[in-house]
Amino acid sequence: MYMNIFIIIIFIIGLMSISLNRFHLFMVLLCLEFFVLILFISMIFYLNFFSNEMFFSMFFLVFSVCEGVLGICNLILLIRIHGNDYFCVLNIF
Repeated sequence: MYMNIFIIIIFIIGLMSISLNRFHLFMVLLCLEFFVLILFISMIFYLNFFSNEMFFSMFFLVFSVCEGVLGICNLILLIRIHGNDYFCVLNIF
């Protein structure tokens, strides 16, 4: 019961941080990794609660590391091309 409330509060804090730091790509990537960490903690909690196999958590960690590496590669590419990590330098529209 308390763990669910704790995870929801941490998720809301992550949403607030991503909305406050939306101008820098690096801060957005850190917030997304924070969400991955929240998902991993909740997945471990629920897998232990239902006595299921913990092998799926290893797959989740592998894919989350690959996602983090792709984000860092995009950040490095953006900084090399534009000189900073602001979203305003991208021509999205």
